[in-house]
Amino acid sequence: FKEEGYKTSIFRVGELPVMSKKHWQKHAFGQSSGTPQPLSGPYRVKNFVLGSHIELERVENFWAKDHPVYQGMFNFDLVRIEFYRDRTVAFEAFKSGGLDFWIEYVSKNWATAYDFPAIKNGQIIKEAIPHTIPSGTQAFFMNTRRELFQDLNVRKALSLLFDYHWINKNIFSSAYKRSQTHYPNSIMGSRGLPSELELKKLGPFKHQLPPGTLDQEFSFPSYENPKQLRQATRQAVRLLRQSGWEYKNSKLVNSKTGAPFQFEILIDSPSFQRVLLPYVNQMKKAGIEADIRIVDPAQYKVRLDSFDFDMTVDVLPQSASPGNEQSIYFHSNQVDVRGSRNLSGISNPVVDELLKQINLAKSQQELVATVRALDRVLLWNYYMIPNWHLDYHRLAYKNRFKRPNNPATMSLGFQTWWIDSEN
Repeated sequence: FKEEGYKTSIFRVGELPVMSKKHWQKHAFGQSSGTPQPLSGPYRVKNFVLGSHIELERVENFWAKDHPVYQGMFNFDLVRIEFYRDRTVAFEAFKSGGLDFWIEYVSKNWATAYDFPAIKNGQIIKEAIPHTIPSGTQAFFMNTRRELFQDLNVRKALSLLFDYHWINKNIFSSAYKRSQTHYPNSIMGSRGLPSELELKKLGPFKHQLPPGTLDQEFSFPSYENPKQLRQATRQAVRLLRQSGWEYKNSKLVNSKTGAPFQFEILIDSPSFQRVLLPYVNQMKKAGIEADIRIVDPAQYKVRLDSFDFDMTVDVLPQSASPGNEQSIYFHSNQVDVRGSRNLSGISNPVVDELLKQINLAKSQQELVATVRALDRVLLWNYYMIPNWHLDYHRLAYKNRFKRPNNPATMSLGFQTWWIDSEN
């Protein structure tokens, strides 16, 4: 805490859970011992069956029961969490009344799977609750350690060829919003033109920034009709031509070496292939050969740790108050650190300086401006292609629940719900 940026360190330490030293001296941390650890919160483990369920009972003499922060919270005497190996089976259990509360993660299910009797007769309520929880940075990460992706024109061209609008409409049932920032659903994300404070942060580096950073609003295009996509494809081809790529025999090749423009997209989820295939097909129209490589999670982790990929899909967790973790994501000193989260291999002195200023920010206003300035630099350099996010909870629950009229917007706040005695 004596170093610069100590305030950010205090934030991070404050997020750590309190655990029993005595318990973990007896049990190997990270391994399942079958012995519940002591808890200091409002609930304790009553009973459990590994792989089946766990029951939590309310602690009547909870040490902070009367603290003003906790008033109106923790209203359930018993909470039972059921575990299923298959979400389809779990959803059927919910539909038949075996579960009380369900969070939906699959957009297709949200659009098509809630036409069953309990919904129609009002026994189960389906509800979308808006929130302002910052979303993670989910994106296609281009590995600039590879020579192919070191050219800004190449990265921008690949971004232009991504038809998010079609994918959202045809695969996600129009459920998501396109992320126009590395900090989606957060006040930290850049928007519009740079503010005066952002310009103050970016001004000293104006000769090191891509054109448009200081005087244009950044946005990824949305192709709502085929004409817009064709125009974007032609723009992408022009950018690639400027960087020495030419179209020959339906393929894009390097004008000097004759090498084809080809790369591999690494993923560990077969289900994500359906999202990537339209993107791959669109790149093919521009003469680019992109192959999807699916590996098991263990191999995926090994290859990410050693940066053995061309492009991949991942999520960088984000909080309401960005801090030290941003350096792990974007700082040049993480480029060669095995297992670092700087997946794109970003090595940019402007980014490094802004990361330092984030940790030294002395006010919320300064922090927001600095993160937005960083966001602009990352966006205009096209290190990654941000994906999509949700700004609402997709919930279904039995009508026995009640919740506050003015719910929390930065969390689901399920701990503030209660059971309606009349139901």
